[in-house]
Amino acid sequence: MFGKDKKPDPDHIEATIGPLTTLRGHLRADGSVRIDGVVEEGSIIATGNVVITQDARVHADIEAAAVSVAGAFQGKIVADRVELLEGSKVWGDLHVRSFLLDEGGFFSGNLVMQGQAPEPPFPPEALPPAEQTPDAEGEQDA
Repeated sequence: MFGKDKKPDPDHIEATIGPLTTLRGHLRADGSVRIDGVVEEGSIIATGNVVITQDARVHADIEAAAVSVAGAFQGKIVADRVELLEGSKVWGDLHVRSFLLDEGGFFSGNLVMQGQAPEPPFPPEALPPAEQTPDAEGEQDA
């Protein structure tokens, strides 16, 4: 009743922070969010996507389906997909399933890939043993 069961289109921009706008606080959107201005602190939670445009500056935590960054971002992102586009500058922690860094994008921080980890290309027994190091008296451990 009243459309509560209808899910929003993730590509529909539900909220826009314009180029002359500064947000300080928390934003929650059932849909996507476009940021052209400044987010100084707080968090953004969106069921759709978050788009940070070229002139935008964001210092916040973001949870969304996908995040695309062309501007400057500092904080933590939790999303299925993160794209750092040419000219982007990102400092922080990214927790993602899929990650794209365009040539000309900058990233400094931690990248944590979510989901099932793939098997290593070589079984552990195929790797060479670790070299032994001498103990404090110059003798090697047996």
